[in-house]
Amino acid sequence: MTVHFVGAGPGAADLLTVRAVRLLAEAGTVLYPGTYLDPLVLDHCAPGAELVDTQRLDLDRITEHLVDAHRQGRQVVRLTSGDPSLYSALAEQTRRLDAHGVPWDVTPGVPAYAAAAAVAGRELTVPLLAQSVVLTRTRARSTAMPATESLAAFAATRATLVLHLAITRVRELMEELAPEYGPDCPVVVVHRASQPQESVLRGTVADIADAVEAAGLRQAAVILVGRALDPAPGGESFLYDPARPRLSPPSGSTG
Repeated sequence: MTVHFVGAGPGAADLLTVRAVRLLAEAGTVLYPGTYLDPLVLDHCAPGAELVDTQRLDLDRITEHLVDAHRQGRQVVRLTSGDPSLYSALAEQTRRLDAHGVPWDVTPGVPAYAAAAAVAGRELTVPLLAQSVVLTRTRARSTAMPATESLAAFAATRATLVLHLAITRVRELMEELAPEYGPDCPVVVVHRASQPQESVLRGTVADIADAVEAAGLRQAAVILVGRALDPAPGGESFLYDPARPRLSPPSGSTG
């Protein structure tokens, strides 16, 4: 049987893909990140499925569950928060499954940054303001960042910046970003996007830390930084410009 790594999206039970819902309904064992997941997501699981919360398990224990379920002939779903391509420990888990000869595949999910942008009602790439998005994190009690991926280096691009796993360090991070983005640069913090506990804080590089600390946010939040968050000064896309040359419809076309 195959181990399916499935993106659970930002946590809302109705923001899963059709494929994710089908895989959950077929799985005999489901491992899920209880810290970040709305419990209603698990309503998509089969009534008799084994449900394993991984929030207190290390990588070896998680691997044991995956391998044991596979050997018992069970279909397995390993839910990840957001999308498996970002901060999901996919690489180390699949490396271990390969060593055990266990087949696996990946089903994408709605990434947390996309859910946060949707809640904020903002496009992250606005013409003339920002055409790039940097997805990164910071280091607190976590794996070291590569030397070439400093926050200062990313800030120099002035692209729209998405900070994951950074909410407990927001004040020092804003101080580091201020020289490049400016103290008046818009910032949006989205806590538990799409879940019942969702909250949105809006501010600037200069004052967002005060709002975060007053709200007591400690986890499950995405920080968006950049001029695109205030699109009023932005331009318009050439793709939709009326002056842009367009192909004529095929001869005889009526629509």
